[in-house]
Amino acid sequence: MPGATEARPRIGVFPIVNRFVTAERALRTAAPDELLDALRRVLAKEYAARSAELFMADYGMTVLQPVPVPPHSVEPLAVHGSAAGRAFGAQEPFVEPAPEGLVRVHLPVSVRGDRLGVLSVTLPEDALTPDGLAELAETAEVLAHEVVVAGRDTDLYLRARRKDRLTLAAEMQWQLLPGGSCARPEYELGAQLEPAYGIFGDNFDWSATADHLMLYVTNGMGEGIEASLLTNLAINALRNARRAGISLADQAALADQAVYAHYRGRCYLSVLMFDFELATGRVTVVDAGSPQMLRLRGGTVERVAFDAQLPLGMFEETDYVAQEFHVRPGDRLVFVSDGVYAVADPQGEAYGDTALARAIQSTRLLPAADVPRAILRELSGHRGRPAPDDDALVVCLDWHGR
Repeated sequence: MPGATEARPRIGVFPIVNRFVTAERALRTAAPDELLDALRRVLAKEYAARSAELFMADYGMTVLQPVPVPPHSVEPLAVHGSAAGRAFGAQEPFVEPAPEGLVRVHLPVSVRGDRLGVLSVTLPEDALTPDGLAELAETAEVLAHEVVVAGRDTDLYLRARRKDRLTLAAEMQWQLLPGGSCARPEYELGAQLEPAYGIFGDNFDWSATADHLMLYVTNGMGEGIEASLLTNLAINALRNARRAGISLADQAALADQAVYAHYRGRCYLSVLMFDFELATGRVTVVDAGSPQMLRLRGGTVERVAFDAQLPLGMFEETDYVAQEFHVRPGDRLVFVSDGVYAVADPQGEAYGDTALARAIQSTRLLPAADVPRAILRELSGHRGRPAPDDDALVVCLDWHGR
């Protein structure tokens, strides 16, 4: 009809919102302490889920603790030997049958390679399609991101990580750490400290840009709160220098000045510092103390020695000199504090390079995130008693390159 406005279909006025987007929106708009409740409502409506539980890995990486903390929730689960622990270790969804035509799906809750815990969802077997499983895995990943962000505003998830009470020194140390593991196409990192609930001064720190990975492995001095205060000062001085964009050697010099200015040489700190160039595998190193590095390459384990320089804060205005070496795709680097290689067995024999090399060989098939804990278990057997007398730190870096 002349002059009439032609009716046109209005595309997209009523968009179809898929289940994953619904879950994502619910998590992003939920209060920090209500993430799990918000997710449960979506899972019940969209997937007919009967239950959903969130478990956080404890500081010792031995137990998956429920959120919220007992006695108001389900029981903790073992990392080794449980279905949820299988999903946590493999970092893949694991489905197990449940009574009355149900299945229980265990999904790793991880963010950028940092393993936080497991989401366990119980739902009807016929409601779990391959697409649905993929959606649930993505939802667990979004949950991981939201848990990290929520940690700024609630202690709920940090409380769930502890099966025992942390000492004040350990509380300070865990708050200082970047995470327990990290993964990028060029590398994978994993680290663990013992005693997890009573550490003093050992520490690790890492930071990546588009072109570089910086890694610090620290061997603290002293015990208790004094050791933790010393490490906090040194790590924050290193971060302050790193974020100013200065070289590795100058970072060490500025941190050295900060520690000396406060302690006047009474206390000092050993640190092994690395700057990895992601495109080439070229590495700049400053060795300022006792941490050591062993390399697994082509089936052979060897200790890589650097020119030892003074620990941070021992003397006033120490100059540090950087060295270089290269890593190749396939290299595994293992960094340890003296609480590992110097530990004596009941007969007084130190753990040393030989035992360390055996431990590295025996764990060569494990992913980097699992290696530190496995080596520390072997160390416990050598020590002959479960509780260490000194901090023990293991960091594992798998280099893939570009």
